Amino acid sequence: MSGNTFGKLFSVTTFGESHGPAIGCVIDGCPPGMPLSEADIQPELDRRKPGTSRHVTQRQESDTVEILSGVYQGVTTGTPIALLIRNEDQRSKDYGNIAESFRPGHADYTYWHKYGVRDPRGGGRSSARLTAPIVGAAAVAKKWLLQQYGTTFAGCMSQLGDIPVPFQDWTHVHDNPFFAASGDADLIAHMEATMDELRKAGDSIGARIDVIAQNVPVGLGQPIYDKLDADIAYAMMGINAVKGVEIGAGFKSVAQKGTEHGDELTPQGFVGNNAGGVLGGISTGQDITVSIAIKPTSSIRTPRHSIDKDGSPVLVETFGRHDPCVGIRATPIAEAMLALVLIDHALMHRAQCGDVKVSTPDISR
Repeated sequence: MSGNTFGKLFSVTTFGESHGPAIGCVIDGCPPGMPLSEADIQPELDRRKPGTSRHVTQRQESDTVEILSGVYQGVTTGTPIALLIRNEDQRSKDYGNIAESFRPGHADYTYWHKYGVRDPRGGGRSSARLTAPIVGAAAVAKKWLLQQYGTTFAGCMSQLGDIPVPFQDWTHVHDNPFFAASGDADLIAHMEATMDELRKAGDSIGARIDVIAQNVPVGLGQPIYDKLDADIAYAMMGINAVKGVEIGAGFKSVAQKGTEHGDELTPQGFVGNNAGGVLGGISTGQDITVSIAIKPTSSIRTPRHSIDKDGSPVLVETFGRHDPCVGIRATPIAEAMLALVLIDHALMHRAQCGDVKVSTPDISR
């Protein structure tokens, strides 16, 4: 199976399966001389890990990361960095009933037809469990980008199913289990009640996640086929369950007029940011703004019509521990993919053009 490596100069290759002994990744291309330890990586993994609230899978994984290589005397050496996360709470017997059939909306059917074999335990390689090493790798990228350019990342849930979550302040993201940037206690209670009802009903729901990168250097990205926004969209679509990506105004651009959408320039900076921080595939120095649409979880308890390997009709019911909304834990994953794109483009720009410029003022914020 190919397609397990992301990035060109800062490349990340993941390995493992949901119910195997361990998952992890190898980072190739991290610049040498940066202080790095497990303590730099673990907080990001803790944001993503399962079992953090009653609204997500109750699989209990510490997601403790081990650095196996690429760091000597506390600093990166420029050689491949191997990260290992051991699986601790597999319950493979929960998947015995789907070993010969296909869950609707899942990768079971396509994996079987493509490879002729699949690991049904927790989705195997197609499981969202494999986003953990990506978040770990991105913690390394985030630290380098912060040190070099002051680049920071933030994300939040802006919609849960049909419930809009208005943005109030980034400080609220850490105060609730949804990564909602809202201090509205009634809204959070409504979201929690909705999730409780879904879990009891054996159903699932989707979500919209917004992510932003600030203090981004000007000049990242290359026309025509290595555009920064094109690579961002590619990265976001690589996240499990993502079915849509918007950059800047996104689909709202359809209803805008040119006089509204085009971000005017002043000596102090841009007046707006409908472009989402990218023009002509190259970063403007403004905030990079991205939104992703995440579909409802495919693995649900409600019986669904499907077929088995022989093509005979069956009813499929999934008994494993699953998130009724995979979007709840998707915020740090979306941040991670954005960070991996930006560090890759920063290194490519440095190789071709030298040091990048610092961000221009963004008076639209």
